[in-house]
Amino acid sequence: MIPRIHKQGSNTLGLLHYLYGKGTHEEHIDPHLVASFDGMAPDPGRDPSATKKDLQHLLDQPLSLLDAGQRPDKHVWHCSVRAAPDDPILSDEQWGDIARRMVAATGIDPGDGAGCRWAAVRHADDHIHIIATLIREDGRRPDHHRSGKRAQAECRLIEKELGLHRVAPGDGTAAKRATSAERHKAEREGRERPAREELRETVRRAVAGATSEEEFFDRLAAAGLLIRKRIAPSGDLLGYKVALPDDRNGEKEPVFYAGSTLAPDLSLPRIRERWALPAEAAASADSFGPEQPALPDVTGPAFARRRASAATWQALLIIDHGDDGTAAAQIAAAGEILDALAKTSAAHTRAQLREAAFVFERASRSHVKAVRGHDRALRQAARDLVHSGPVLGRGEDGATTAMLIDMVFFLATAAANWHARKHHSQQAAAAEQAAQHIRAAYQAAAAQPMAILRQRGQRLAPRLRQQQADLLHQVLPELAERIRAEPGWPALATTLDDARRAGHDPAALLAEATRRRELDTAASISDVLIWRLRRSAHLPAAPETPRAHPPEATRAPSPAPTTPPTASAVNDPSRRR
Repeated sequence: MIPRIHKQGSNTLGLLHYLYGKGTHEEHIDPHLVASFDGMAPDPGRDPSATKKDLQHLLDQPLSLLDAGQRPDKHVWHCSVRAAPDDPILSDEQWGDIARRMVAATGIDPGDGAGCRWAAVRHADDHIHIIATLIREDGRRPDHHRSGKRAQAECRLIEKELGLHRVAPGDGTAAKRATSAERHKAEREGRERPAREELRETVRRAVAGATSEEEFFDRLAAAGLLIRKRIAPSGDLLGYKVALPDDRNGEKEPVFYAGSTLAPDLSLPRIRERWALPAEAAASADSFGPEQPALPDVTGPAFARRRASAATWQALLIIDHGDDGTAAAQIAAAGEILDALAKTSAAHTRAQLREAAFVFERASRSHVKAVRGHDRALRQAARDLVHSGPVLGRGEDGATTAMLIDMVFFLATAAANWHARKHHSQQAAAAEQAAQHIRAAYQAAAAQPMAILRQRGQRLAPRLRQQQADLLHQVLPELAERIRAEPGWPALATTLDDARRAGHDPAALLAEATRRRELDTAASISDVLIWRLRRSAHLPAAPETPRAHPPEATRAPSPAPTTPPTASAVNDPSRRR
């Protein structure tokens, strides 16, 4: 159940005309009163003898008893309360009780016999509107400070008592939702989303991996947005506003939104924090493993995705073992990786990745302050993804996309678990929802390369298949039978064989792939291990077309075992495939 305190107004009759009217899209069905301050207010909806002006006079009577100089300029209080789509339809009596609880909780009518006059109008099955005059019967102003917070807390109690959908409590870090007027405007104009949400998505994509104000504003301009900059008398840039070229108001002027009104972390000062690199943050981040050096001249999407997979693995370790500030920085930067992926991935994964980035935005902020600088590896990876350009859905580009999406799924899951431990309910729910979209994108991206790997695995000689099965039982005795029962086992077997033929120690690689992250919760342990092995062993993500292996006697001898490549080898352009 969502309460919303609207801006205070000065026209009681005007709001009543809206509440009892047909609505912008004829959506107001049978508007009528369900409760009022005294239980006897006239109802223009169902009483033919009552008028909206009668109700306005009754509500505003305490106002008229004051001298003109004592009357507040904005005296109309307006609150809407909406049930969740999957909630049962409540009766008028239940909505009336909800209205009485809301005005009591917010201080509008606390039950002391001298509260404000109010009325609750229902014009749809799923919500009511409460209108009140902000002068009490005793002539004083009501104590409705922080009424939004108080309304939210009361709704949480109502949900529990009535068995309604439980909304996760907020913490004030969420982006402002589009208003009903903005949503209706988007519907009229045939937009997929309200202008506010389109702009927030576009600005977030422009921020992803950007390293300077110039680059950020260049990206905004390239995306087609109108930009207004706020300049101080000294010439310093203080802030910015953006607008969609075709989003106009009644005067045909563009509707601009400041970055801070799109999301708390999209104000210019907060964006600048991402570009800072404090020395102490860099030194602390180095303790978790080798960083990825800047590579402004990344030449291919596949290489950029391998780099991003390595950075994501490092971010997982920091979330698991770092302090709160470093973990929050990694989670914030994970949103940039998702934005970059959504912008550059192939069509068959783009929709799910876009939805994942859209909902993960809520998980990227909390009251835990992100210590910037620790996130530079992920931010560089996001930059590489953007600069390497869009990918095709097949070949090495498509397969490394699946590799990265698999790793990002674990990153979103780690973010959900971290937020849950901190009791950040909304952020944890957002990260979990994003993970589901990421999983769907992975299934689309991995279908073709996994099918080829499975075919190759099925063509392995029986002796080689048994050799890999024995290896699996040796390294993962508790999970071996489960893995061998998965559809992806043949693909894992051929990956282990590929690693052996490339000169690696498959047992050491397999042990390393399972050492730092648990696997029990994976939907397919085989898939997870395949991508970790192919990344760490620098094997092609897109395998060759299946063909039978030559007989062992005629096959060229395997190269002599070599030392497994170091983690930094993934950054060496000479190893790029």
